[in-house]
Amino acid sequence: MELILRNARLAGGDRVNIGVAGGRIVALAPTLAGGGESWDAGGRLVCAGLVETHIHLDKSRIIGRCPPVEGRRLNPVALTAPLKRGFTVEDIYERAEATLCECVKHGTTRMRSQVEIDPGIGLKGFEAIRALAAAYRWAVDLELCVFPQEGLTNYPGTEELIVAALRQGGVRALGGAPRYDTDPAGQIERIFALAREYDTEIDLHLDVGDSAERLDIEQVLALTERYRRGGRVAVGHMAKLSLLPPARLAAMARRLADAGIAVSVLPATDLYLMGRDQDHAVRRGVADANFLAEHGVACALSSNNILNPATPYGDGSLLRIANLQANVLQVSRPAALRELFLMLTEHSARVLNLADYGIAVGNPADLVVIDAETPEQAVAELRSPLAVWKAGRRTVTRRPAELHHPLVVAGEVQDRLA
Repeated sequence: MELILRNARLAGGDRVNIGVAGGRIVALAPTLAGGGESWDAGGRLVCAGLVETHIHLDKSRIIGRCPPVEGRRLNPVALTAPLKRGFTVEDIYERAEATLCECVKHGTTRMRSQVEIDPGIGLKGFEAIRALAAAYRWAVDLELCVFPQEGLTNYPGTEELIVAALRQGGVRALGGAPRYDTDPAGQIERIFALAREYDTEIDLHLDVGDSAERLDIEQVLALTERYRRGGRVAVGHMAKLSLLPPARLAAMARRLADAGIAVSVLPATDLYLMGRDQDHAVRRGVADANFLAEHGVACALSSNNILNPATPYGDGSLLRIANLQANVLQVSRPAALRELFLMLTEHSARVLNLADYGIAVGNPADLVVIDAETPEQAVAELRSPLAVWKAGRRTVTRRPAELHHPLVVAGEVQDRLA
């Protein structure tokens, strides 16, 4: 074996040694003998690499280019659109690389990045993120979801550019943002048609707004069932679900589960953008991922935007996102905190249809050691990853913080009265 990760504590509590060879897990046992590298996890939590299901690398780190916003109302798409015309492939790559590296340092080894395509930016974002995926294959599996942020039916030339990207290859998913189209239903219909034609996954930005009177998910449910796309459709945001009473939300959750539609909840962005029509008692606008999961929906928690007008903060830490979700939804039960951790790992892998994910013999040796004993502790206390391996190769090392107590000398505490 090339690597043995010793004294690993799995999410279920088992203590094992993990043997790695050829980039894959080859053994899981209480004791393992063999040569090669050995790393002692010391009983800390070890999981498969974290999974970022929904992030916009191409427009991260542009907040410094945006003018200050006056008042409470905010349209991040309108703020970003004029900047896109000045983007270059090199600029996009540099910003995206900086964000990707932060995500990797925080334990992410799989990722789906949304990539905007329209006549204003052309294929520059697509070219940059595709090149980034190739350059960082050693650290992360980065897949692309191309989509029309500023509209499809109302923005001539957009569909032709999206088709050009699909034909070039390297695109796993096709997305949409019907909220910004003059014909939301028409956009959704066209996205489903293109996804069938080019055999891609579907990943839509859906149902963000101040009222739940109209839900685009109804059409998505109907099309998913009509074209038998269950298990290949994901929706991001779904902030309007936070406005539904429990009985209606439960019914919707069951329909999503039955149809095979997964949900990526994006708390940092939705908490920042929702409720801006209110000047007091502001709604939170974050979908209850735990509630959805209890009704069988495959759910993930993800970053969405980092350092741009839609989310002017962020450090690439998915554990921070889970901790934020726990705060906003007032999650405290250990089992519910554990479920949030799974929404960064196993459940997120389900959202992206990753068949080879997890700590099991034969799977890629994508491993993260977290400075915690349990998943719930990792979320509640925001514990950091200490080491990351991608396909058995060490990609990240973080040293635990060390307290230099003045009364501690050579490991012994001095007499305080001396």
